[in-house]
Amino acid sequence: MFQLIPNTEKCLKEDILADQLLIGEYEVSKVRGQVVDYIARDTKGHILAQKKHIFKGKFSFMSELYETYEICFISRVPKEINATSHVVSLTTKKGVETKNYKGIGEASKLKPLELDLKRLEDLSEAVVQDFTAMRKREEEMRITHEKTHSHVLIFNVASMCCLLGLAAWQVLYLRRYFKSKKLI
Repeated sequence: MFQLIPNTEKCLKEDILADQLLIGEYEVSKVRGQVVDYIARDTKGHILAQKKHIFKGKFSFMSELYETYEICFISRVPKEINATSHVVSLTTKKGVETKNYKGIGEASKLKPLELDLKRLEDLSEAVVQDFTAMRKREEEMRITHEKTHSHVLIFNVASMCCLLGLAAWQVLYLRRYFKSKKLI
């Protein structure tokens, strides 16, 4: 729950794995003469879900890649109206949280205990998938760090060689200059 100041845009970001469903449920306080819109986008700016003049509702979209997605609420107020902040409530579910286990239980004719076991099994699979994704990201970041470290090291060695070369040249130049002026 958050306050949406009149004539502003407030965005919330969420990291979502590839091929995951995200379901959002929102509720916006009604303020006379003011409207609120929402828009859901990926990092490239593609619009995944959008609706104007909202008060209460749901939205959903499927992620294509592992990236950060943003959900923005935009307040629009005409200038002649005395503006008041909106209270926005947003609940999001992604991955395993979006499954309807009641429907699965009825379709498969599962007992409540079996249904709970199925839910726990799905949750444990989701934890393993999240852990695997985190390990992969950690490995990618480590490789990037090592490459950056090697580039910085090479740059430092090259800078030191340049400085030593310039210092040697300066000493030789000044020695010749002072010899030509017969100061040495």
